[in-house]
Amino acid sequence: MTRRVMVRQGDVLIVSVKAVPETAKQETAEERIILAHGELTGHHHSIVQELDSPAVTVWSDGEEDRFLNVLRECSLFHQEHSTITIPPGTYRVVRQREYRAPDISRQVAD
Repeated sequence: MTRRVMVRQGDVLIVSVKAVPETAKQETAEERIILAHGELTGHHHSIVQELDSPAVTVWSDGEEDRFLNVLRECSLFHQEHSTITIPPGTYRVVRQREYRAPDISRQVAD
């Protein structure tokens, strides 16, 4: 049985999944992968990697669904939160949502 991994850093939740959906498209490799931007402060949740030996590939499936293939242990950084280590695996990036009645929701940004 494979161990399910869940890590949360502020309004970003990273949850292990079996695979990236076939409909997802791989994003261009970047040295700093920003998973979420703050609304007012300019802070962000990000993973830093070396482009000549990337540890993470990022996939998008639609406007909001993002997935990570973590090949080697990496770190998730934020200016106001503790750094979190992400073990190798495949993950879905989930953004916390805020509910506003009656039928409006929006992503939370810290």
